Amino acid sequence: MVEEQEGREPTAEELLEHIRQMKVSDLLLSTIPIVAQLGYAKLDPQQRDLEQAKLAVETLRSLVPLLEGSVPQDTLTDFKQVTSNLQLAYAKAAEEEPKEDEGVDAATTEPR
Repeated sequence: MVEEQEGREPTAEELLEHIRQMKVSDLLLSTIPIVAQLGYAKLDPQQRDLEQAKLAVETLRSLVPLLEGSVPQDTLTDFKQVTSNLQLAYAKAAEEEPKEDEGVDAATTEPR
């Protein structure tokens, strides 16, 4: 009987019960690393998207302080460090972006 239950989809009632038992802090603990990873991915020079990277930074800056008192201090410290590192990486990437007035066409990123 256990084998049959392992391969089946959970019922709506079971999902609802699981949601009732979850804590928002648990969701944030899994969401924050995903946002950070996505933010770093948006800084890849091959597919850079500074707007999305900035959104990731701002999201982390908003969410991390909300965990104060809900998660262990070392976890909070790690998340703050990740946020700071992503902010620094974003700032560096923003500096590397070509400017229109530097003789580069911003739409094509090729020299004029």
